[in-house]
Amino acid sequence: MSKVIPAAVDALNRKIGGKAFDGVAKFVILGEGAIIVDAAGARAAAEDEEAEVTLSAEQEVFEDLLAGDLSPTTAFMTGKLKLDGSMPLAMKLGGVLSS
Repeated sequence: MSKVIPAAVDALNRKIGGKAFDGVAKFVILGEGAIIVDAAGARAAAEDEEAEVTLSAEQEVFEDLLAGDLSPTTAFMTGKLKLDGSMPLAMKLGGVLSS
C-alpha cells in the first residue's frame, strides 16, 4: 500500500471528527487504493470491499476535497468524482466532509 492511503485515512478521521456516519461508503483513490468510512470512522480497505456507495477520484481531487478547496457536489458535477451506489448516502457523506 502506498503512503497516500494511510495519510488519507488520518486526514478523513480528523475531518469527520467523531461525527456519526450511519452508512458504509468507500473512497477509491485511483492508482493508490481504497478507504472505507462507516460508523467507526475511516480505515484502509480492499478495493473489492462492499459499500453502499463508492466514490472514485484521482489523488489530487481527493486532496482538494479534504482541504475544502473543492466541494463534493462540484467535483461530481464536473466529472472529477465518480459515484456508484446510493446518492443520498453520498450527499450525507459530502455534508460531513464539508462541515
